[in-house]
Amino acid sequence: MNASASGTAARTSLPRVVAASLIGTTIEWYDYFLYGTAAALVFGKLFFPHSDPLTGTLLSFLTYAIGFAARPIGALVFGHFGDRVGRKKLLVLSLLLMGGSTTAIGLLPTYDSIGVAAPVLLTALRLVQGFALGGEWGGAVLLVSEHGDQRRRGFWASWPQGGAPAGNLLAAGVLSLMTSVQSESTFLAWGWRVPFLLSAVLVGIGMWIRLAVDESPLFQAALAAQRNRPVVEQPPLVGVLKHHWREVLVAMGARMAENISYYVMTTFVLTYAVTHAHFAKQSALNAVLIASAVQFALIPLFGALSDRVGRKPVYLVGATGVGIWAFVFFGMVDTHSFGSLVLAVTIGLVFHSAMYAPQAAFFSEMFATRMRYSGASIGAQFASVAAGAPAPLIATALLKDYGSATPISVYIAIAAAITILAVLCGRETRGQDLTEAARQEGQPGQEGQPADASAAGKPAVA
Repeated sequence: MNASASGTAARTSLPRVVAASLIGTTIEWYDYFLYGTAAALVFGKLFFPHSDPLTGTLLSFLTYAIGFAARPIGALVFGHFGDRVGRKKLLVLSLLLMGGSTTAIGLLPTYDSIGVAAPVLLTALRLVQGFALGGEWGGAVLLVSEHGDQRRRGFWASWPQGGAPAGNLLAAGVLSLMTSVQSESTFLAWGWRVPFLLSAVLVGIGMWIRLAVDESPLFQAALAAQRNRPVVEQPPLVGVLKHHWREVLVAMGARMAENISYYVMTTFVLTYAVTHAHFAKQSALNAVLIASAVQFALIPLFGALSDRVGRKPVYLVGATGVGIWAFVFFGMVDTHSFGSLVLAVTIGLVFHSAMYAPQAAFFSEMFATRMRYSGASIGAQFASVAAGAPAPLIATALLKDYGSATPISVYIAIAAAITILAVLCGRETRGQDLTEAARQEGQPGQEGQPADASAAGKPAVA
């Protein structure tokens, strides 16, 4: 099995795999964040024009949140087939689905043209985006994790995580450029469509790169071993829920502060800065753009730090920091200073990076090879329904009801407390040998007793 794994790894260098995963996730997150940014700035006017501005934004964020409902479904479907037929094929499919739906949004008629059918179609395409992203994350981080070694896994696996700030940076940058060179009326008339249509070009680039990368060597070795066993394998989902339910709960709890803080501090902040603190749209977009650039540079550093001191300590620093910073964040935005706005978002994303960077390796190391795609994806994406999905919606509703950002800060702090508890309940995974885990895992989820450690209630990658 080692020979097979090493032979495959030799065909595709680790930096090339990292580049393919990073570029692919950047494109997918660009598509996803582009919707969130547009929901904060223009969709309320285009698809819900008969509501007052804040209510229109609220309805726009509702369509944004609905997309998260499809992410667990995507996690289940992509996780199942990713653990059965491979990581690479599913990553190609997720990129096609995401790019196609985003391009279609750029072609949608608005409410003024076709009435209520416009927001209905918008919501349907958002569901496709959510389904695709639900399968993207797990496959991208696993492809890197399973090509690398345990000594620097935190560093290498953190690079696909950089696709989130890179995608946000690209989305905010394109929209900022469009708003800077166009009048408000021109941007609302057709300028907002350009960033969505650009997705078609980006997907073509991403497909070219991803198709050139080999399948995970660990998956290929585990699949070959399974073919030599005369037993019936249960679906990966069954194995995850039977043997790794504790790890799934830890992953879900770990995502609460990470997910909620990110969408409040990068998506909702656009609405808050423009409607409540009276910043220009371009200023708000530029603040997120600058902060995302800083975060992109920090993520590999925090990933490398987790290789030295452990996943849990780095994650806990981020969760604690974001819970405290939430009470400073809105006060800095309310100063009406662009510098304070940039600093508020940037420091918030520094703490977020401390959670997000080690997350890829942390979650990957919790599960055995033939159920790793399912386990990591389920833990990550089911949490997004309760965390990231309603975060801008809840924040907007709290602002509307109380006229103050303090309840929003409390909301983030509660999420931070949940994450701290979850991470403390999890085990430290730094240094796990995934190759050894694949060799010893036997066939978890088979009829009868699995051969791996999880059959005795122990982690599969101990």
